Amino acid sequence: MQLPVQSQSALYAEAWEAEAGPDDLLEIARAADRAGFDYLASCDHVAIPRRLAAAMSTVWYDPVATLAFLAAATERVRLLSHVAIVGLRHPLLTAKQYATLDHLSGGRLILGVGAGHVPEEFEALGVDFHRRGAVLDESIDALRAALGPGEFPEHHGKLYDFEGLGQRPRPAQDPVPLWVGGSSPAAVRRAALKGDGWLPQGDPRDRLPAQIGRIRELRERAGIRGPFTVGAIAEPLYVGTPRWEVGRRTLTGGPQRLAESLRAYRTMGVHRIQVRFRSRSRDELTDQIRQFGQQVAPLLS
Repeated sequence: MQLPVQSQSALYAEAWEAEAGPDDLLEIARAADRAGFDYLASCDHVAIPRRLAAAMSTVWYDPVATLAFLAAATERVRLLSHVAIVGLRHPLLTAKQYATLDHLSGGRLILGVGAGHVPEEFEALGVDFHRRGAVLDESIDALRAALGPGEFPEHHGKLYDFEGLGQRPRPAQDPVPLWVGGSSPAAVRRAALKGDGWLPQGDPRDRLPAQIGRIRELRERAGIRGPFTVGAIAEPLYVGTPRWEVGRRTLTGGPQRLAESLRAYRTMGVHRIQVRFRSRSRDELTDQIRQFGQQVAPLLS
């Protein structure tokens, strides 16, 4: 699940999140850890321009700081950047931050990366917004090197060039899973050819099979073997019968009904579903997490 509180876009934030803070994040993360969730995800934006502030909000916690904070309070749940806009930072800086996070968490990092979409962010940080795809492509290659097993990583590219510079601690994992986010043709191609997994950006169910088919085709054509994780973002959920207006797109009902609906993702070739629960308070959210873990998740296995 994508963590609430840490990003508060008007597209998905609940009203109670505006007054929430670190204690709420801790309780939610612990609830998800106890309930058997696979990962907790945190978003990435450095600064939101005034023209987008009403829609996107300016509340975007730093993903490395947030996931490290929660790593110490959880035991098994994995920690996903969904997604880190790695083109805004030099790969050695990104590698230092995320390698440390993986080391401190005992190998629980999943590095999700994406191209970004806010021009003013790139301009303020001195990065060419219009070349962000090419920047991301090389950033992925450089990160593969910098997060690899060697203490002195080496990369020689058009944008980044480094060797003979040691970085420790090294990640606990080898390799660190790298998932690519986005649903544009370029993002899908990048995920297929450069990633260990794909994080779609809100593709509806009827669009997913074609996207997944395209990824398989690209990987097969390129001769790429090995495991590949396909994700999907499910519709908002509410376990049980709500007594308040949860929105017409929200999936509601008992465990059997929800599980039957969510199992359809598996038939499309999806391995991981990201879920979000409608809620009016932190306690209602943690209760939804508990019910899902106890009653719905076993029916998905």
